[in-house]
Amino acid sequence: MRNLLILAIVGFAAQLIDGSLGMAYGVTASSLLLAAGTAPAAASAVVHLAEVGTSLFSGAAHWKFGNVDWKVVGIMALPGAIGAFLGATLLTSLPADLTKPFVALFLLSLGVYVMYRFLRLKGARPQLKPRPSAKFLAPLGLVAGTMDAIGGGGWGPIGTSSLLSSGRMEARKVVGTIDTSEFAVSIAASAGFLLGLGSAGIDWTTALALLAGGAVAAPIAAWIVKHLAATILGVAAGGWIVLTNSMTVIESWSTLDKASVWLWLIMAVLVVAWLLLIGWTIKKHRAAKKPIGREGELTRA
Repeated sequence: MRNLLILAIVGFAAQLIDGSLGMAYGVTASSLLLAAGTAPAAASAVVHLAEVGTSLFSGAAHWKFGNVDWKVVGIMALPGAIGAFLGATLLTSLPADLTKPFVALFLLSLGVYVMYRFLRLKGARPQLKPRPSAKFLAPLGLVAGTMDAIGGGGWGPIGTSSLLSSGRMEARKVVGTIDTSEFAVSIAASAGFLLGLGSAGIDWTTALALLAGGAVAAPIAAWIVKHLAATILGVAAGGWIVLTNSMTVIESWSTLDKASVWLWLIMAVLVVAWLLLIGWTIKKHRAAKKPIGREGELTRA
């Protein structure tokens, strides 16, 4: 019961970030399952089964609050679903011992990418340009869907970051649209994993616990997406992803293990760096919100 409660809390926290930021549910949950010793294919399968429910609840909530661009959903959903099915089929055919370090490295890279995208904003909002075309959205959906199934997360980090960086959609529309279209991606990926692993190879209890926590957080996240600073959440989520996967990557690609003092020293440095970056982002966000006085001095908001 205690483990199920912890998983539900993880699902709640991951969906709260994902629903507010448009990314991090799959990456965060998969990272924790990998750190706990779950095989990559099994971890991604559990997360995507949970996301079938959480993305449904999240999409409905975002639709209610007007955060969805249905034209973009229509263009990205099908290529994303195709990519997710192909990625899931590929992952289940690879040995777990071989794929785990590469999957962890991929997730860590996504975490760094997320942090970079939001750190460079320095608290400012991007200027919007015309809506992206189908020539941009369809390949983006295919790549994001494929990497999402292989890594257990990627639809949000790749899709949301790409759309935000393009400056062609309002931030809340990006978040709501990516979360809503993820429903099709999750169904396709789950179908691929069920075909490759079979129902016996999936931990349904873990999936239901993650789903329960995520379902509670989904409407809350959709409501607060207009009020919380995406830059702060982006740096926090990206740093968490980096921290969660760093230990697996270091153990896989070096001679250090969990008994090594050097490993824990490296992790401590990463934690301190992450906290400093969050503090810097908060400072920049507050500075960006303060109006400029006549003499060029910042005035109190």
